[in-house]
Amino acid sequence: MVTLNPTAIRRWIAIEMQRLRQAADHKPEDAAKRIGKAKTVIHHIETGRNLPAPADLEVLLNLYGVAERVPFFRELVKSAKRGTDWWIGFTSTVPEWFNLYLGLESAAARISSYDSQWIPGLFQTREYAEALYRAGEQRMTDDEVASAVELRMARQEIITRHDDPPQIWCVLDENALRRQVGGPDVMRAQLDRLVKLAELPNVDIQIVPHAIGAHAGAEGTFTILDYPPDFEGDPGTVYVETRQQGIYYERPEQVTDYRRVFERLQVQAEKPEKSPALISKAQTKDTR
Repeated sequence: MVTLNPTAIRRWIAIEMQRLRQAADHKPEDAAKRIGKAKTVIHHIETGRNLPAPADLEVLLNLYGVAERVPFFRELVKSAKRGTDWWIGFTSTVPEWFNLYLGLESAAARISSYDSQWIPGLFQTREYAEALYRAGEQRMTDDEVASAVELRMARQEIITRHDDPPQIWCVLDENALRRQVGGPDVMRAQLDRLVKLAELPNVDIQIVPHAIGAHAGAEGTFTILDYPPDFEGDPGTVYVETRQQGIYYERPEQVTDYRRVFERLQVQAEKPEKSPALISKAQTKDTR
């Protein structure tokens, strides 16, 4: 069983406390009145800003009709308080809005992604990642680039971790294979890494070839994160990143919409077993 990090636990507690309140048909002000506190206390619990106090937790779960879950929630709160997020040493190069993604990614049981332009961060070689950072952000110092690359490499440890590595399904537009990043040698090594990753039992890679023409990924890159059974009732998270911020879609209907897009991409892309040949073909044509 994966050890859940504090960021992921906080998020799940927040979502579940809101879901339980709504399922019990109570308004935030009703819950606040029951614990004798301001409505903002409920808001802070349900947005993950604050963890619920032990006494408040018991009262609220009784109000919501799930008193039997009090011990479980108490343990979760304790875990969130005493745990440490693994990326704490990289905070100088991590945007505030990306912290949540790092927590959710490392807790995910399944990661489904579509990338239209670049090889995704979980699959990048060190040299490819460095070339992207240097091309995209001229204000970063050499030390900042090095730290950002190290963080990206550290994230990749989940792929082959001993305990319950996530199932990763990646759909890549052929653009990502053809676009030269860092020069021929860097791209050759990057495509070699993709071929090796595709051989892992928990990794599936599909390529959307140029010949397909228009396809379901027209709106751009996204990632869908699904969580272990510990996150009972969780709909999952869709993550979309812009230059300014990371956007998290977590309402069930939003996640379902992206799932449909991803399923359509899986149908339109070549089958996973054809990926090594397609990657090798791109390597032969474009990295000489």
